[in-house]
Amino acid sequence: MKIKQLKISLLLSAIVITFVSCKSDDDSSSSVTLRDRTEQQAEDIAKINDYLSSHYYNSGFFEVNSEYKYTDIVITQLEDGEEVPEGHTLLLNAVETHYTTYLEIDYEYYILTLNEGGGESPKFTDEVRVRYEGASINNDGEVFESVSSPEDLLLQGDGFNTFGSIEGWRLVMPMFKTSTGFSYNNGSVEFQDFGLGVMFLPSGLAYFAGAATGTSYDSLIFKFELLQFEQRDHDGDGIPSYAEDLDNDNDVSDNDTDDNGLPNYVDSDDDGDGVATFDELLQTIYVFNSTDPEPVLEENEYEYSRSIEDDEITVVTVTALDTDNNGILDYLDEGVSINYNEAEE
Repeated sequence: MKIKQLKISLLLSAIVITFVSCKSDDDSSSSVTLRDRTEQQAEDIAKINDYLSSHYYNSGFFEVNSEYKYTDIVITQLEDGEEVPEGHTLLLNAVETHYTTYLEIDYEYYILTLNEGGGESPKFTDEVRVRYEGASINNDGEVFESVSSPEDLLLQGDGFNTFGSIEGWRLVMPMFKTSTGFSYNNGSVEFQDFGLGVMFLPSGLAYFAGAATGTSYDSLIFKFELLQFEQRDHDGDGIPSYAEDLDNDNDVSDNDTDDNGLPNYVDSDDDGDGVATFDELLQTIYVFNSTDPEPVLEENEYEYSRSIEDDEITVVTVTALDTDNNGILDYLDEGVSINYNEAEE
């Protein structure tokens, strides 16, 4: 394996994505008085629990089949006096309960895991390739969106030109893994061993007052397949967006090192010292063959780009350093303005 330092230029690209039903929806309006989120959460959880205790799914199918899809998940209402049929399971007995704090409100949501997936897990800021179906609990499980062809969804928008998903998707997707691979069959792509599940979300982790489903304050069900993902670096500064969550609270919007109104994940100069974040990172090239092991990255070292030519793989990484050993990485330290690109000229 050959290793050498590399000077590379920063290329910022605008990301444009298509609106999809699980995109974030603005729950504020000057003409509408929003409901109290705590009170709404209590109402939503009551509705979801009523749904989970009165519906079952075809659990037996997933014990004998080897390839599952979200369309194979059949949820059926339990009629009065009816016993849960053999080979089926009451949802209440099958889901896992999860908790989170969002907008200073404690939330509860539920996940039915049918297959964790065999690949890797995305971060809450990444872009995922999914198939899914969304249904309304408030409207007796009526489907409002079905995406049967793989579609790319940005979990975290940049707040300017791109829109991210609802909070529930940012929470749930990292709990699953992508497919282990794919193949072509008669012109179609077939994925293997991907994440498959169902999420049950209160309105506060979905659209809240927004009427994207046709109903405001709607608790939702999403059946989904997590097929692939791509790591996102929203501002192209070399630091993956998930790593710009400095307080580890799964929220990148509240990390603004230089207090300029731009969160770090969309700020190309995080410490506001006049030197671009990218230029305060040390760049390294790894060149190796496909039969060689992948390079083991150091702490605070991130893959920036990858190219393949014939049997040779070139990986460019960036590393955040703390050159004055004060516990603050250079790109976050206004008092340190080292430009590694300039130094190599």
